[in-house]
Amino acid sequence: MKKVKKGFWSEGIRVTRENDPAARSALEIILTYPGLKALAAHRFSHWLWQHDLKLLARMHSQFWRFLTQIEIHPGAELAFGIFIDHGSGLVIGETAVVETEVKLYHGVTLGGTGKDVGKRHPTVRKGALISAHAQLLGPIEIGENAKVGASAVVVTDVPAYVTVVGIPAKVVRINGKKDEKEILTLEEKREASYHSSHL
Repeated sequence: MKKVKKGFWSEGIRVTRENDPAARSALEIILTYPGLKALAAHRFSHWLWQHDLKLLARMHSQFWRFLTQIEIHPGAELAFGIFIDHGSGLVIGETAVVETEVKLYHGVTLGGTGKDVGKRHPTVRKGALISAHAQLLGPIEIGENAKVGASAVVVTDVPAYVTVVGIPAKVVRINGKKDEKEILTLEEKREASYHSSHL
């Protein structure tokens, strides 16, 4: 039996209902959730960008930035089923990649460092949670189902199923557990990786 592929709107409504107990109906979600509106507008901006209508793409994205207070560059690659809660002040850069089931809260930045060329924004894997005002900078990868704490500043990769908090972000949980030895080993690897990539 062929699996039915769900569309943008059905996925957007589903993920909103799953993540926000205040969401009462599909109509309310479509009419009043700025995150879903910003993601819908991005689909058209991205289409324009891919068809080399870059100025129109930027103008369209800036118009929706004004309406939603969410800035998504037309070049960013976003899957269906992303949940943006509140969204005010959220910024997603040009080469960012965000997979399905990711949760993004207000004030989050998926930004560059100003030093990189080519791929210069984060990749956020399936199911990751990025809490309010977290700043993810550079061509880093946030692993599947990882969690980034509120106001964290992340400049190195975060492995799957790991929780990071702080400035700069440090590992505090692995698979939901606080194993000091495993955390120390992982932090040493992240530190070494950061220094080797910045030589």
